[in-house]
Amino acid sequence: MTLTPNLLAIVSLVLLALGLLVGAGALVAAELRRTRSGQAIGRAIRQAAVVPDLKSTVETPADPDAPFKPELDLPFHWLDSRIGRALVADEDRNLIDQCGLPSKRAQLVFLIARISLAFLLPLLAYLFWSSGHTRSTATIVLAAAAAIGFMAPKWVLGRIAAGRRERAARELPLFVDLLRLLQGVGLSLDQSLQIMATDFSHVLRVLGYELSIANAQYSQGRTREHSLHRLATLHKNENMRGLVSLLVQVDRHGGAVQEPLRVFSDRLRESRRSELKERIGKITVKMTGVMVSTLLPALVIVTAGPGFIAIFRSLGGIIK
Repeated sequence: MTLTPNLLAIVSLVLLALGLLVGAGALVAAELRRTRSGQAIGRAIRQAAVVPDLKSTVETPADPDAPFKPELDLPFHWLDSRIGRALVADEDRNLIDQCGLPSKRAQLVFLIARISLAFLLPLLAYLFWSSGHTRSTATIVLAAAAAIGFMAPKWVLGRIAAGRRERAARELPLFVDLLRLLQGVGLSLDQSLQIMATDFSHVLRVLGYELSIANAQYSQGRTREHSLHRLATLHKNENMRGLVSLLVQVDRHGGAVQEPLRVFSDRLRESRRSELKERIGKITVKMTGVMVSTLLPALVIVTAGPGFIAIFRSLGGIIK
């Protein structure tokens, strides 16, 4: 039997599908074993926890597998494997955090989407495009489709994270003003941060979410510096880092915070004013090309049009 390029491609796809089925079967078998072991451990823990003297104080959930259900619903342990850490690198996990998504679930969805698109796009390209093209061209297109499918989820996350960084930068002056206002009415720093995270989350959508995470970590026993570390470093904003450093110093050493916040607010507004001036200057340069390509032809037609019409009429009269 002669092996043509199309036959080789079909055999390769069949072998790839068989390999994926074998891998999926191994993963399913490992997940079943993990589920059975988790259920056995859960039963052992529940049997050890059932003590007649403590029946009145220990509350048994309605579903006996409820405490272990979140761990068994999704295979989060894939993310800690060597392949999972290679496909979902630290940079990708940082992007997921910047997007404000639930960390573990979003990382698992990102992993599945990246693998699925890396196999799905080349398959679609082979089925709907490869016929009638040379072998080298089809190979290049299939490789490009696999690369695009592998990188597309990261590009989407990058756009979302960039938008959230811009919104965080726009919310920062309002954040400082609200903090000054709450400090001015006599509230402590902890009370001010709690109120801003709960009552002003509808206007501080990005910073309010990050502040609620910081407050939850602080209530669990972390220091103010550690709880605000995510807020200072996640969105890569120097002004945010300076504000967090100011809050940490006030929390550690005490003292009045209104005057430093006023100075910080003035400096922030000056920085934003200079940034807006720079953007306006760039827009002016960009609009020059637009005006030359659109306004100048219309201006020439309006101003020189009657003269050209008169010249054409005179030339027509001479020819007659």
